[in-house]
Amino acid sequence: MIGIAKDRLIVALDVSTERRARELVDSLRGIVGMFKIGSQLFTEAGPGIVSEIASSGNGVFLDLKFHDIPNTAASAGVAATRLGVSIFNVHASGGREMMRRTADAVSEVATKEGLKRPSIIAVTVLTSSDATMLSEVGIGSEPGTHVRRLSLLAEASGMDGVVASPHEVGIVRETVMSPGFLLVTPGVRPAGASLDDQKRVMTPAQAIRAGADYIVVGRPITSAKDPVESTEQILEEMELGLV
Repeated sequence: MIGIAKDRLIVALDVSTERRARELVDSLRGIVGMFKIGSQLFTEAGPGIVSEIASSGNGVFLDLKFHDIPNTAASAGVAATRLGVSIFNVHASGGREMMRRTADAVSEVATKEGLKRPSIIAVTVLTSSDATMLSEVGIGSEPGTHVRRLSLLAEASGMDGVVASPHEVGIVRETVMSPGFLLVTPGVRPAGASLDDQKRVMTPAQAIRAGADYIVVGRPITSAKDPVESTEQILEEMELGLV
């Protein structure tokens, strides 16, 4: 398990401009330990914003969900490593070879170039998905069953952990036996907050109690009138889960 609450909260910088991202990083620096950069901000600002935040002393979770042929995914993982990110992710549904090739390439370049090796985690089932959506793409399993299958595949493929809904955290914990296997959990909303487009959610305290190593929170912080106050309230809820 990771340490205190602030080191386990990842703030999702799912905002439309570099300026807004920098404002949030500046105001939350020292309050949280890591920021997530996803497709929206990366497409707007490019890799420069990633290395900028990482080099300023904050952890970066690069959430681009690589899912491609093994060589392309592995090359993208090498590029992420050179940007100095702490964590990046791939889609577990990309398969064993894609994940294994990515893990091997990242370990090789980190050793060769003296870089810190990031943790590589595999996305199982998106928190906006449910059984109906899975059925639409030809998956007949319930989300929990599919998460179990993909978590075992990720473990066998050399991943350091997975991304899973808080509702599947317990399933992963009882399925994967590797020590230190990370669980990063989106779909977390403070008590009383809007669910937005998330379907399988829990509060911060519930997610921590369930066994999440990190929780990811975006709009309840980034859209708040006072992001610092909202962050502190979430950290207080997380502390309840650590008791």
